Amino acid sequence: MNYSTRVILLLIVSLLLVSSPGLSHAEVQPLDSIVAVVNEDVIMRSELDQAVSGVKERISQSGGDMPGQGLLEKQVIENLISTKLQIQRAEGTGIRVSDADIDAALVQVAQQNQMSLDQLRGAIERDGFNFSEFRRSLGEDMMTRQLKQRVVDSMVNVTESEINILLETRNLDQGEYLLSHIMITVPEGATPEQLAEGSDRISDIYRRLQEGMDFKSAAISYSEAPEALEGGVVGWRDLNSIPRYFAEAIEPLVAGQYTQPMRSPAGFHVFRVDDKRERGKVVIKEFHGRHIMIKVTELRNARQAMDKIMDIKGQLDDGADFEALAKSDSDDTTSANLGGDLGWFVPEKYGDRMKIMLEDLGEGGISEPFQTEAGWHIAQFLGQREVDRTEETTRNDARNLIRQRKAEQEINKFLRQMRDEAYVDLRLDKSTG
Repeated sequence: MNYSTRVILLLIVSLLLVSSPGLSHAEVQPLDSIVAVVNEDVIMRSELDQAVSGVKERISQSGGDMPGQGLLEKQVIENLISTKLQIQRAEGTGIRVSDADIDAALVQVAQQNQMSLDQLRGAIERDGFNFSEFRRSLGEDMMTRQLKQRVVDSMVNVTESEINILLETRNLDQGEYLLSHIMITVPEGATPEQLAEGSDRISDIYRRLQEGMDFKSAAISYSEAPEALEGGVVGWRDLNSIPRYFAEAIEPLVAGQYTQPMRSPAGFHVFRVDDKRERGKVVIKEFHGRHIMIKVTELRNARQAMDKIMDIKGQLDDGADFEALAKSDSDDTTSANLGGDLGWFVPEKYGDRMKIMLEDLGEGGISEPFQTEAGWHIAQFLGQREVDRTEETTRNDARNLIRQRKAEQEINKFLRQMRDEAYVDLRLDKSTG
């Protein structure tokens, strides 16, 4: 497998293999039996087998320990059930993903991997994956993301007071932690017996970890968290983005250490610190520039627009004043009255083409005419500076951290409620495989 293909499979297919079993290798298995009924939908034994095969391949590629078949099937079928329920809810609430939406997402994936769409398709099919199923699965993943975003938008609000309180604690200086997570869930209003069972299960997992079991393997085998089949990897988190009782247990740990079992309203947890990084000062580069823009309009075709910008460049070369020409000729109504002045801005603000042209100029220098999607331009470079944006960035980070913490709580609550309210008939023991 070449590097580009591996990038695609790790970043994209790995996110879809479990929720969309059709992405597994294209050999078709007979639909021999039903392993689960999910409301009015079903999961077939062939779907489960293909999804399990995909997860095994991913575990093998990552070098992890392979869980037992029974444990793996249990984890994978719960993931399939969750995905079915999310798709059902998304469709029932009017969420739709068009072919054009999927095409745009595929183009973006291809561009990120410096490939054409045909090259992307070829890479996927060469590795044994069905491209039509890939498209369908990508569409379903887009639907579930929209569903979760709708939950967040309707339930999560961050106030300025919350941001101020977080900033006053000065806990944003603690850095960020790369975390993995094992979770045993309990239902809302759990009985003492259910709580005792959950406590016993997390204690057994903790004992296995102490005896040397790999954390990733334990997460794949036993965790009921959404990220279980990813080896429990949560990703980089600021401690302010997770509940305080978790943060206090995680904060003193170093890479490789894990917490003792902890209880939350959602269940029982063990966290592992995989890595840590410090939060640094944020200093950004800004340009000061101005420009003259000539648009193509209904009254001015492309050739006429180019001729006009060339004429303006000739006037500038003959000593005409840039500011005066911008006021009289520029089609950029925002900056024309300011003599074309764009103020101070980050280099990428007006696109790569503008950035490249300004970077090649010395202070006071005037570019050759160049074209962007907005029209034809001539730019003048007026200066460069470095600006400390730490305070502004810190405040934005605080807002995002609070939102992320609330969002994760609301999404997990939503998924648990949807599972509890659904009709699910598991028939694993009755199926043949």
